[in-house]
Amino acid sequence: MPRFLALALLLAVALGINALAPGAIVSDARAAGDIANGRAILEANCGRCHATGTEGDSPLAAAPHFRELGENYPVSDLQEALAEGILTGHPEMPEFAFEPDEVAAIIAYLESIQTQ
Repeated sequence: MPRFLALALLLAVALGINALAPGAIVSDARAAGDIANGRAILEANCGRCHATGTEGDSPLAAAPHFRELGENYPVSDLQEALAEGILTGHPEMPEFAFEPDEVAAIIAYLESIQTQ
């Protein structure tokens, strides 16, 4: 009987691990999709002035590199501003307001490119 219990326990553990793996795969895929979507949003809306990637200069010299935003504050602090509209003190930058799923994607992308 102990041998049967050991096999049953081993089977239960194996099934439990397999049951968890698909959720992890879905989460990884969702995160990758958010990052790709966030990158596309920023490139389309911000790329004409800001460096939106992991290297290169901003087309507008005064515009900060997005990969360096985390040096001053957590990029997650931008969530409210992105949702309600970013206002700046210079007229060159238009006001942007994004939908909640776009904000999540933008934050995921920004977090993925921050310099250490």
